[in-house]
Amino acid sequence: MVEHEVENLMDRITIAISRVVMFVIAFVVAIMFYEVVMRYVFERPTLWVNEMSLWLAGGIYLLAGLYVMQQRGHIRIFILYDMVPRGWQRLFDTISVVLICLFAAGIVWGGFNEAWAKMMRWETFGTAWDPPIPATMKPLVLLTVVLIAIQSVTNLIADWNKEKEVHDLAEEVKEEHID
Repeated sequence: MVEHEVENLMDRITIAISRVVMFVIAFVVAIMFYEVVMRYVFERPTLWVNEMSLWLAGGIYLLAGLYVMQQRGHIRIFILYDMVPRGWQRLFDTISVVLICLFAAGIVWGGFNEAWAKMMRWETFGTAWDPPIPATMKPLVLLTVVLIAIQSVTNLIADWNKEKEVHDLAEEVKEEHID
């Protein structure tokens, strides 16, 4: 896969975050391997690996959405999108961005007080290891949704004057098999 070009500051931020997250994925794999060895070879299971991997994987999942938005990898119904002139495509893109921003605003509006409360009291998971998963994940959800909305706006601006692009499913499938 060829990455979409970096066109603005938000793209740089998104790419930087995604590069860090790539290493976090490797860290999750490493600690899970450690857990398997400790549990089945040495019969000394850990208290923390399962929760740490869940915690980190949750963050990875959230931040992957930001990367997908920057790469323009989100789902579109190309059969309709490709049939209309570029002006209509811009209208569809604008409607999508407005809906994404409204969704983000709704999530932040509805979730801010709870996220703030969990972070301020440093709410923990309630297990033996007791990591602060709720105190960190709730605010991360809000932050990620805001970043995705900002990325969608910057994508709209960056793509506004681009030529009409027609998607050929047969070509995309062929390219995947070549790689």
